[in-house]
Amino acid sequence: MSRYLAVLVWPVGMVLIFGISALTSRRARVGAGPDAESRDTGRRHSRRRAAGPAPGQAVREAGQLIAVAIVGVLVVFGVMSLLGLVVVYHGLTIDKPIFTWVSGHQVHAVAAAMKRLTKIGDTWTTWGAAAAAAVCLAVSSHSRRWLAPVALAALMVADHYTTLALRHEFHRLGPPTSPLGTFPSGGCDRCIVFFGLIAYLLWREFSGRRETAIWAGAAVAALGFNEAFSRVYLSLHWFTDALSGLLYGVLLLLAFVIAIRMVVGRAVAVPRPGEPVAIGPAVQTSPAEGSVA
Repeated sequence: MSRYLAVLVWPVGMVLIFGISALTSRRARVGAGPDAESRDTGRRHSRRRAAGPAPGQAVREAGQLIAVAIVGVLVVFGVMSLLGLVVVYHGLTIDKPIFTWVSGHQVHAVAAAMKRLTKIGDTWTTWGAAAAAAVCLAVSSHSRRWLAPVALAALMVADHYTTLALRHEFHRLGPPTSPLGTFPSGGCDRCIVFFGLIAYLLWREFSGRRETAIWAGAAVAALGFNEAFSRVYLSLHWFTDALSGLLYGVLLLLAFVIAIRMVVGRAVAVPRPGEPVAIGPAVQTSPAEGSVA
């Protein structure tokens, strides 16, 4: 019976992620009254439609985005370097007992399923998803069609070379069954940062609402949890490497989200179909002003 205790971690984790998201989403929906949300949506939507950058400005904004993202990535590298000192020299105290227990309690059918699910975090899977999202958003965006391709392409380069630099700095071998699994877990990192940035860009373009952001975050958290669990369950990574990979992905994602918000601005709420759009004071004109014009 103890063999199935490790298996139960996966469904329990998923229930917790989506249960907490459901409660948070409900509170957000109750806390924001419909009238206030409609007025805010209208004002922000009117500004959204009016805020289209000039052709030359797109190049400047893209350069600024890359520059700010580079600074953020350097900060992330510094944080992960400090964390690596702790994980490499003290992590085995936690890792070895977990590795021994999980290895001795694997269920063949569950392991076979995890071998398929863990491919979600593979390099070409995440890069393919990023490329597809970049193309779709470039075509469907109302303004700043450059944003998704530039942000996701920059992320591919930043994530790849920052991870190589960390692995060059810390030559940590993985478990005996998978010595190439090293610090930090690339699969866990990619699930969080690539699917997280895709979700953020989609949310910016098509929603901008807090409730949607909560559920998008839950989906990304579920993907990251699934990847971390599968990597540890299959003994492909040490436990601390998987946790470090999740943190690494979150930090990289924050670096790019902050860069986007600093250069492009905050997301704006998009009105739902049939929702009345209120016009804010900033876009109203008086009759006298209209007659003078």
